[in-house]
Amino acid sequence: MAEEQQQAEESEVIQEADTPKAPEASEVPEAVEAPEAPEPAEKPQPLEPAEKPIVYWGLGRRKSAVARVRLMRGTGRIIVNGHDADDYFTDERQIQAVRAPLKHLKLASRYDVLVNATGGGIGGQSGAVVLGIARALVKAEPDSEEKLRSMRLLTRDPRMKERKKYGKRSARASFQFSKR
Repeated sequence: MAEEQQQAEESEVIQEADTPKAPEASEVPEAVEAPEAPEPAEKPQPLEPAEKPIVYWGLGRRKSAVARVRLMRGTGRIIVNGHDADDYFTDERQIQAVRAPLKHLKLASRYDVLVNATGGGIGGQSGAVVLGIARALVKAEPDSEEKLRSMRLLTRDPRMKERKKYGKRSARASFQFSKR
């Protein structure tokens, strides 16, 4: 039995050697304290926005084109879909038509015009821009409505493309007639 006890003690010693020992108190590093967060100073005051420009909106339509017009104090620039009006509209008549509401009221150098024009073609868009600028000018300068109306700049052009009819090639044109 003495031998069995000796073997049991040896196996315990081997098992103790295999298990990791917990470090003694002198070997444990001291806990590092987290630095204290600085106390928040006064709350930052929200920045006062710079004086916002007054924007006058006008919506113009012509055929299937729609123009959303923003009118604000400025130097007289007219921007259509990110391009200068002189570059965007190709025909001289369209450029003059777009400038007409501001020109007739002698406000061409007082307002900037920003336009988002969609749908239709260039001709329809120019007509929509004219109506949008005129409507925005009425909001900005209420006294100008009578003059703009007398020049027919506040009247929406009701002419639209006529629909195609059945049995016809287009709205009115027929297919070629063959007698035989």
